[in-house]
Amino acid sequence: MLATTQNTTINMILLASTVSGSIPGNQLINSSKQRPSSRSCVVNSAVAMTNEVKRSCEFYDMHKELIPYAEAWSWQKDIVKKRKELIEREKDCSDTLIILQHHPVYTLGTRSSEAYLNFSMKNAPINVYRTERGGEVTYHGPGQLVIYPIINLRYHKMDLHWYLRALEEVVIRVLSSTFFIKASRIEGLTGVWVGDQKLAAIGIKVSQWIAYHGLALNVATDLTAFGQIVPCGIQDRQVGSIKGLLQEHVSPNQRGAENKYDIDDNQLIDITHKSLVQEFCKIFQVHLRHKPIPAGIAWERPEVLHSITEKGD
Repeated sequence: MLATTQNTTINMILLASTVSGSIPGNQLINSSKQRPSSRSCVVNSAVAMTNEVKRSCEFYDMHKELIPYAEAWSWQKDIVKKRKELIEREKDCSDTLIILQHHPVYTLGTRSSEAYLNFSMKNAPINVYRTERGGEVTYHGPGQLVIYPIINLRYHKMDLHWYLRALEEVVIRVLSSTFFIKASRIEGLTGVWVGDQKLAAIGIKVSQWIAYHGLALNVATDLTAFGQIVPCGIQDRQVGSIKGLLQEHVSPNQRGAENKYDIDDNQLIDITHKSLVQEFCKIFQVHLRHKPIPAGIAWERPEVLHSITEKGD
């Protein structure tokens, strides 16, 4: 059965005035119907804390910025080190949330196999980093929102499986509530899927119950870079993006000769970012405290990189 979206749903995303499309396999949820909760029983235990005082969370919002991976990685480890010192003094009173985009980069988990790289490490097309997170190789780049929660699980739930499912739940709710896209989990795999397309990859590291690294959601990502790797070591499935799903299901006659139904990447990033923050706060029951970008963190706007790439420099 085909599921259709109402015009008002896509108006949030597209520059055109009205759009009506359909996606097979019920991947888009009819906005006239009740939205599914997509809640798993394991995540409900966290949401049930609504009567408790919300934990403070320092929020570094750089969703419009491109941050070099090495800098963000070093920054995370520095925060974790300081948090451990605060725990020893019994003064750990907040979590941290970082949202950003990265320059193009491949990252591998601590036990990732180089067999999943379709190139030689000595002749890599872009920077490659082996990190201490779990999981196999993945790609980060412009148009992809990366979330790095640095969370003391002692104040949430000391269960790594719960934490992974909770991160997945954030994305599942974003796709459902904002885009009416029905996403799901796949038994035995980590991440968020729409059909056989993986939209969000998750890889974490936990040290003394402090979790860091996090998740990456393909919003308006150029997916061609995934062709140089076997993403997450999964051979028989694809990688997808929110933009790709929306574009696939706008009919050719609606696009028109002027391509007026193209999706604006910046608008899509902003809408997704807002929803991610809201759902993260609901799932983890935190109160955000906005913080400025720390001095010394190098960044630039995604459109600057796009301009340089077009020039071929």
